[in-house]
Amino acid sequence: MADYRIGLTGGVGSGKSTVAAMLEGLGAGLVDADALVHDLIAPGGAAVEECRECFGPAAIGADGGLDRAWMRARVFSDPEARRRLEAVLHPRVRAESEARALSLAGKVPYVVLMIPLLVESGNWTGRVQRVLVVDCTEATQVERVCRRPGMTQATARGILAAQATRAQRLAAADDVLFNELPLPELQNRVEALHANYLQRAA
Repeated sequence: MADYRIGLTGGVGSGKSTVAAMLEGLGAGLVDADALVHDLIAPGGAAVEECRECFGPAAIGADGGLDRAWMRARVFSDPEARRRLEAVLHPRVRAESEARALSLAGKVPYVVLMIPLLVESGNWTGRVQRVLVVDCTEATQVERVCRRPGMTQATARGILAAQATRAQRLAAADDVLFNELPLPELQNRVEALHANYLQRAA
């Protein structure tokens, strides 16, 4: 089986995880960059001490992991803080995602690299054969994000403002999946994409 890779991305609240889980359920391999970040900043994670050095002890929660609410408030109001955090996390995520993708090669027909900031990073596209953008309107994004614990409209809009625009993501896409559909219809569209990727990977 070829080492064929799909870069899956989309704005916050677009439903990337739902689509990724569907593709994985159909037999694709999945490497989730968000899950790698969570591991890095969890108690005992490989990036916690560097985050402490960069941002001070206030950045670390009582459990010994990164205080995500504190950091979220900081990075979405301060572009320089966001750049510093990305400088800590992104090289580690790239290295680990590459290692996991290589470990899956030959075991699955293709690998989905789910990378929320694929368009923003500018250096992922050369590592994937196709870019799949999960798309929805900004109003839908805000509404979905506000359902999450501790999220307000202001926080949701701050996250959107810090990400690539919808137009920028769509411009980078080889495939677009508009995700404001009933789940059965979304599943049908994902199955059609999967069939297409199987052909391409072969």
